Amino acid sequence: MKNVLIVGSGAREVAIARKVSDSKIENSLFCVSPDSNPQVSSLCVDYFISPLDQVEKIVSYASLKRIDLVIVGPENPLALGLVNALDAAGIFSVGPKKEVALIETSKAFARKIIDLCDKNKNPKRKEFHNTSSVLDFINELGENYVIKYDGLMGGKGVKISGEHLASPEEGLDYANDIIRGGGSFLIEEKLVGEEFSLMSFCDGKTCKHMPLVQDHKRAFEGDRGPNTGGMGTYSFSDHGLPFLKESHISEAQKTNELVAKELHKNTGTPFVGILYGGFMLTRQGIKVIEYNARFGDPEAMNVLSILKTDFLEICLSIMNESLSGVDVQFDSLSTVCKYAVPLGYPNKPEKGFLVGCDVDNKNLYLASVKSEGKELRAGGSRTAAYVGKSQHIKEAEKLSEEGIREVSGNLFHRKDIGTEELIESRVKRMQEILG
Repeated sequence: MKNVLIVGSGAREVAIARKVSDSKIENSLFCVSPDSNPQVSSLCVDYFISPLDQVEKIVSYASLKRIDLVIVGPENPLALGLVNALDAAGIFSVGPKKEVALIETSKAFARKIIDLCDKNKNPKRKEFHNTSSVLDFINELGENYVIKYDGLMGGKGVKISGEHLASPEEGLDYANDIIRGGGSFLIEEKLVGEEFSLMSFCDGKTCKHMPLVQDHKRAFEGDRGPNTGGMGTYSFSDHGLPFLKESHISEAQKTNELVAKELHKNTGTPFVGILYGGFMLTRQGIKVIEYNARFGDPEAMNVLSILKTDFLEICLSIMNESLSGVDVQFDSLSTVCKYAVPLGYPNKPEKGFLVGCDVDNKNLYLASVKSEGKELRAGGSRTAAYVGKSQHIKEAEKLSEEGIREVSGNLFHRKDIGTEELIESRVKRMQEILG
């Protein structure tokens, strides 16, 4: 019997909890989170309500419950050193220590690591701790630049010229906001192409790669509006994407492997957990957008919903540094995940309204909700996701659309995610870019 503790209770953690519960390895599931997600709690023998920044409380709880394995979902506990504290208490985690989680928590650190792996994967960039030469560098880059807060902002700390920033002066205003808040930032050359995500299981020595996924950060259809934590994702049954060649996939996989090795070499700490590379195919080849140190959300729902290999077996092999001996397999199915989010999301989301849905539906993943008896109320962030699965992407999209429409409340979702029209437009755009 293995006692497994999941940290977090969003849709990503629902996906993790279900895979642990489906394991052939006998286990008891525990969870710690600020709110109780009914889809997670129904699978748990115990549920500890606690803010995720209370590292000592979480470690004490894990020790009390004699936890064998902790799976950390969100990024903030990783940044605070939860894995370090658990390790000091003799408790193993599927999640990196803060020294290597820095690949996500500091964009400047990530760029330096990527430089050591392959400088060509990085865009032209400059780090800033004040705004004295911001306009000079913006003018040097011209119209194509991106300003990135150097820290965690839930996917919302990036401002892009021509999309969020109408002029260099608006770029300077955003930079000043960051400095006034005590932060620092990077200004980077804006990459032009198509984004894709590659997540890899890592045990400190070996990486086993997951299917590629394409995320949709912008809030509204047609890739308009502000950036979000992710409005939805899709993946193809061949585990690639239609605008990528096999050589592009191999190059991304090799980059994840190099980054994992360089992190160990640079910090002296092996990367253990999920390494998430955000890439873009450009005319100049594959470039790195960013790195994350955990499962993506919604990407986790795409890949875990088609994972054939026993997830808990994978986690234990990571713990034992024996991942190389595990044959990690996924079903040959396409997936489309769509998020329903509150009206006003992400800037001024409504909250507290009733949410109606079939909690027992295995394709539905509840996220920011609060249980009040038998009622569910929206917490203010992304509310629920629905995954459609089929051999063909068209059918997967249809199932996802039908499923997410069944979630009621003051919500909206992007109807275009996974549609033939959107995917074809991205393939065509990539063909034009590559010439």
